[in-house]
Amino acid sequence: MAISLRDKVIRAAVGYIARNGPDGLSFRQIAADAGVSHQAPYHHFGDRRAIFGDIARLGFLKFTEEMSAPARDDEDTNLAVRLCERYVDFALRNKGYFRVMFRSDLCNMDESPETQRAADGAFQTLLDAVSVIIGDSASVDEIRVQATAMWSAAHGLATLLTDGPLEATIGTVENRRELVHAVATRLAEGLVNTAHRPR
Repeated sequence: MAISLRDKVIRAAVGYIARNGPDGLSFRQIAADAGVSHQAPYHHFGDRRAIFGDIARLGFLKFTEEMSAPARDDEDTNLAVRLCERYVDFALRNKGYFRVMFRSDLCNMDESPETQRAADGAFQTLLDAVSVIIGDSASVDEIRVQATAMWSAAHGLATLLTDGPLEATIGTVENRRELVHAVATRLAEGLVNTAHRPR
């Protein structure tokens, strides 16, 4: 099946961002990487913010699909651990999307209702999972606090592994999967204990 011009442009941009980060992205570079004329990207995107917005939208849709997929046999049975591992795994496998999705300086959600809906859908997936983890009797505030804690931990670990100084600080990580699982398990134990601590 033939790839549309729009898809070629997006793929080229995502590939560039995965290799180099988003800050140096230019339409001329996108066109060269996509093998199209230097004017071709402008047929679908007026400027960099427009293409970043679409990358974020697509990234959140992919993210939601992966985070909400049924558990596989090779995954941890603990839902909190599984979500953290999936979050980090998504970031490592989709750097071109991940490096854009949470950058408000690159894509303004107010300018793209579709991107905002995709982002909201991703967060709702997390809220739904947290409701399962800490129980139906939890208040809305408790669910939001737990969701924020889980999101912060998973995002921090993902960022440290993709763009941060983690390995430069603690040394080379020979098995990232084992590290992520160990950290996710430690975090999940803390989150569960906090969620059920008497007030």
